[in-house]
Amino acid sequence: MNHQNLDHFLRLNGASLPGPIAVILAEDDVELAGTIKRHRDIGFGTILVIGDVAEISVEGAHFFPAQLNRLEDSIDALNKIIAACTGKWIYYGFNAEYLYFPFSETRTIKDAINFIEEERRTAVFTYAIDLYPANLSDHANGVDIDTAHLDRNGYYGQDRFVDGEMVARQPEIFGGLRWRYEEHIPWEKRRIDRISLFKATRDLEIGPDLRLNDPEMNTIACEWHNNLTIAVMSFRVAKALMHNPGSADVIKSFHWGGSRKFEWSSGQLMELGFMEPGQWF
Repeated sequence: MNHQNLDHFLRLNGASLPGPIAVILAEDDVELAGTIKRHRDIGFGTILVIGDVAEISVEGAHFFPAQLNRLEDSIDALNKIIAACTGKWIYYGFNAEYLYFPFSETRTIKDAINFIEEERRTAVFTYAIDLYPANLSDHANGVDIDTAHLDRNGYYGQDRFVDGEMVARQPEIFGGLRWRYEEHIPWEKRRIDRISLFKATRDLEIGPDLRLNDPEMNTIACEWHNNLTIAVMSFRVAKALMHNPGSADVIKSFHWGGSRKFEWSSGQLMELGFMEPGQWF
């Protein structure tokens, strides 16, 4: 487990990496070990950690130094990985984010991908659900695994329009901390939908809005029935709000009437409507 050059590593190993591949974009060291462990435990064959972080002792992780000061830096790294790993399924998330899929306590990510491929889908619509600690006075960085809470309501979706035309099956989803503290969040960063799990195909790229350049891969479901969706449970927004002096000085607690303790359970997420199994039982 040594820091390596990403370009060199991908040239030598991209085509032969065991899949599926989890890419962890490490903006800092917060909860990095727990993030890696989560994705190792649910069955990812390779874990690539991109960021200017110290090495930690987690088996199976490859570390690549990089400055991720802008979202564009993360997108550039992801597009390099996509180009080098054609044909493989890739998940990406940031540190202090945790992938959940239906029945993830008893099934692996490979099981989920096998089902997705049976449905002739090459990408999975994702909801990024904000997590936050019970008490900011004890956890001023906005992160605490043991007391993690989420918003059980306050979410909404709207149709996506491009050049005045509605784009079918590509809703834009809003809610969570990005909605409650929208005065601190630029408009272009308020969506909570992304495509976090997809199959790398030739010429595929992620754009600045975190959408893929293959329109069908951005859809929530196929035309004939609902498909499986997934959730990424994320402290990232809470962490950013507490890091930014403009918001940290005015936010004393993230709790409100819609807060509920997170049970770290896929069943709870399905019950709350944050992901669905589609036809998978």
